[in-house]
Amino acid sequence: MDLRIFKDKQEVAEQFSAYFVEQTKGKEAFHVALSGGSTPKIVFDVLAEKFAGQVDWSKVHFYWGDERCVPPTDDESNYKMTVEHLFSKIEVPQENINRILGEKDPNPEAMRYANLLEIDLDRVEEVPQFDLVILGMGDDGHTASIFPHEIELWDSEDHCVVATHPESGQKRVSLNGKVINTSKEVAFLVTGASKAEKVEAVIEKTEGFEQYPASLVQPTSGNLVWFLDEEAASKLNQNPS
Repeated sequence: MDLRIFKDKQEVAEQFSAYFVEQTKGKEAFHVALSGGSTPKIVFDVLAEKFAGQVDWSKVHFYWGDERCVPPTDDESNYKMTVEHLFSKIEVPQENINRILGEKDPNPEAMRYANLLEIDLDRVEEVPQFDLVILGMGDDGHTASIFPHEIELWDSEDHCVVATHPESGQKRVSLNGKVINTSKEVAFLVTGASKAEKVEAVIEKTEGFEQYPASLVQPTSGNLVWFLDEEAASKLNQNPS
């Protein structure tokens, strides 16, 4: 596990963007699963404004780790957020953008998206392999859209699952744990004091950490990078590297 701790959200965004550029270099095609949330929003802004010229966007193929079951015009849509903060500011071929169709019936859509991944990506033991999966973590320790009350979805046979938000009841389509852990690289983007307790639990394996889906992120490649700000890392024993 590679822990990278920075002063604030802005520095996390800049350092992650530099990391992203490095990951794409020398690749004929680069397949990345994006995350929603407030931290990726800042990351996408920085990536578009300061690093866009350093990436050959024609080689980058975009997918999502999860999507809320809303239309692409809805403010809750992860796709809409990415369009506003990244795609509208860079030159990316439309055919490189593979969104989860949140407006469709979630069960058939999860099957369709899993099938798309199986066609588009190389597979390792029948599991589609991304070059990079970007993850966030909620205050409750969820990641992608695998929540603690449905942690069993992590081990689902299906590469994409239908999850339910514990409070709103909103349906979401999410990658399962096998796909996340098969990725060549996995990067967590976690910022803010509200995340500090779960960051400590997951990274330092404190009592009860197993109930948090984020603790199950253990890529078989061993390439797991945490991008944290000082607030999110405030309860960790490790000194910032």
